[in-house]
Amino acid sequence: MAEGLAVEKRSGVAILTLDRPALRNAFDDALIAALTGALRDAEADPGVRAVVLAGNGPAFCAGADLNWMKRMAGYGYEQNLADARALAAMLRVLDRLPKPTVARVHGHAFAGGVGLVAACDIAVGVPQAEFCLSEVKLGLSPATISPYVVRAMGERAARRYFLTGERFDAEQALRLGLLSCVSPSQRLDGEIGEILNHLTQGGPHAHAKIKDLIRAVARGGPVSDALIDDTAQRIAEIRVSPEGREGIVSFLEKRRPGWLAPKG
Repeated sequence: MAEGLAVEKRSGVAILTLDRPALRNAFDDALIAALTGALRDAEADPGVRAVVLAGNGPAFCAGADLNWMKRMAGYGYEQNLADARALAAMLRVLDRLPKPTVARVHGHAFAGGVGLVAACDIAVGVPQAEFCLSEVKLGLSPATISPYVVRAMGERAARRYFLTGERFDAEQALRLGLLSCVSPSQRLDGEIGEILNHLTQGGPHAHAKIKDLIRAVARGGPVSDALIDDTAQRIAEIRVSPEGREGIVSFLEKRRPGWLAPKG
């Protein structure tokens, strides 16, 4: 276990658990480095099909560690820039991971914790979870997490919650798109287990290609000839890939595809 982070791998899933419960899983430079390393390890491990990001203790993640922030207050611009880039790099690794990611939001997610939720592909929360983009109340800006949070909840909602720093509940997070679904506490792991079961049935190469496709299409703009041609090229390429051919043949032959272990 790296400092402040517990890592478990089982049944093709890497479970990364923020493990600083006394600090409500607030992150500092050490935890950012540990999480970046664990994500890169999960990416490189062919046995890992999906990643779950969780938290230990009462909160999912309270954002930045106050002691770390106190240190940063004494830093100059260049040191602050280096710290901010490390956080930005970690969020980018999480967002661009070619494997599906699921946030298990069992408690409060504040400030940078909201960024972690937004950077995951799927986020499941309990009704008791609360969210807050509290940076403004410290005279700061949610700059590093903003690409992921604005993408998740939209510009209009971001204008409100970035500027007010007010708390909002799980139902509002669901309406805004920050959460994918809300599940009772006693059903949280069962709900995530069902999602993981679906995820691990898909082709690993297809998952990576689909995530890249979503990023390309979500950039916005008109449905142009260039976009149509790009999507046609993407489906043609994946159809002739080894995994694509295996998927089609196994379906026609009514057998499990090669990326799944035979039923015991």
